[in-house]
Amino acid sequence: QVQLVESGGGSVQHGGSLRLSCAASAYTKTMAWFRQALGKDREGVAAIAKVGSTHYADVVKGRFTIPQDNGKYTLFLQMNSLETGAAGMYYCAADDAQWIPPPLGQGWYHYWGQGAQVAVSS
Repeated sequence: QVQLVESGGGSVQHGGSLRLSCAASAYTKTMAWFRQALGKDREGVAAIAKVGSTHYADVVKGRFTIPQDNGKYTLFLQMNSLETGAAGMYYCAADDAQWIPPPLGQGWYHYWGQGAQVAVSS
């Protein structure tokens, strides 16, 4: 099985930026970022198929991006213009299959990381 480890979480002021990283123990064809705020359901924010296709949730379009320097075993998430609503636990997810377009539903992903906490100060 594939192991995923997130890093780069922390606390930032509203309007600031943060970059999350996900290191995978093996190659996967589809990877994604999910987040879960206190009292809310887990939601997909960004996904990528390794052939180059990306998919962003409407709420983060224009502010969150998956950088172009992702490796075969890594996944990044660049978060800009952070608001308080972006706070929560961010999870890295992956799947062996190549899903096109890469989905933002959690049911598509077999592997999950332990999460990284992101706090946004108002």
